[in-house]
Amino acid sequence: MRKETFKTTLLLASLTGLLIVIGGAIGGRGGLIFAFLIAVIMNFASYWYSDKIVLKMYRAKEVNESEYPQLYSIVKNLATKANLPMPKVYVVETSMPNAFATGRNPENSAVAATTGIMNLLTPEELEGVFAHEMAHVKHRDTLVSTIAATIAGAITMLAYMAQWAAIFGGFGRDDEGGNNIIGYLALAILAPIAATIIQLAISRSREFAADAEGAKITHKPWALANALSKLEQGAASYKPRKDEVKASENTAHMFIVNPLKGKTLASLFRTHPVTEERIKRLKSMY
Repeated sequence: MRKETFKTTLLLASLTGLLIVIGGAIGGRGGLIFAFLIAVIMNFASYWYSDKIVLKMYRAKEVNESEYPQLYSIVKNLATKANLPMPKVYVVETSMPNAFATGRNPENSAVAATTGIMNLLTPEELEGVFAHEMAHVKHRDTLVSTIAATIAGAITMLAYMAQWAAIFGGFGRDDEGGNNIIGYLALAILAPIAATIIQLAISRSREFAADAEGAKITHKPWALANALSKLEQGAASYKPRKDEVKASENTAHMFIVNPLKGKTLASLFRTHPVTEERIKRLKSMY
């Protein structure tokens, strides 16, 4: 776990450094300070409001034990086993079989299940899925992934600025900012790619750790392995209805399996490890 924590910290530092370097390249010292302020402000907003934003985005409805007794009981038992506070439980009305967790810390966390996943999995498989999500809560992965996504978004925004700078001749010809059109174009093209690669590396490393921790919580690694197999097939065949909420590329990393599998060019950059590898690692725990 220490190795994964070190790797995640290093990758987050790389993202932050990339953001500041890009700001400096575009606007000199002023741009560097501007980029740093963007990182501070966006991270502050992510820390306090990201969970509310995501839940509202997916029209998630908070439920109680009388409404969804099986789901609520599974989450409650897992919280006890993992020695965690009981998270809020949400349901998303969609046939997409998936689940996610959100919140800045275990005391302010939430887990969400789609109606699709509840219809697809057995109770033991569903328990395996939510043990995985509780592991994310325990390790504060939801906060880490949100911060990574926020910084990556800020880098993309600065890349657009670099693109417009190249089109209109730069931001000036002083010694700090420079007027390197080729440099601006390189930033506009390469910076978002680099940011995405780093962000997804963070996401993938945390998924393996959550799989292992979730299997330890339930002592049923096979249940999560079976669930992942079913969810992989479900994600590949899923076709959303017109009235259903659609998954967003910006939040795809939050789900237990990629909800956009094979549907966009962005899916070439994997938000999750290869499912077969996840299943293989779980089977080694049998």
